[in-house]
Amino acid sequence: MPGFVLLARDRRDGDSAIRIGYTVTKKIGGAVVRNRLKRRLRALAREILPESGLAGHDHVLIGRSDGVTRDFQALRDDLRRALGKLGR
Repeated sequence: MPGFVLLARDRRDGDSAIRIGYTVTKKIGGAVVRNRLKRRLRALAREILPESGLAGHDHVLIGRSDGVTRDFQALRDDLRRALGKLGR
């Protein structure tokens, strides 16, 4: 199971900027665990979205419990695969 869910929405406002949001529910764990997962998601987004993100879209990464312990390379692959599916 991937460590996150990716949502993307076309803003249709003519601006080609890529925007990103993050959310992790309290069901995942305490503040320390949630913040750790958000830091991991931010690092992924910084690395991958500038080159592979959809221009003019809002992207939201919703953290899941497996995201805390999942290997970072696996998370990278998951995000690239998810963006590839969105781009089709």
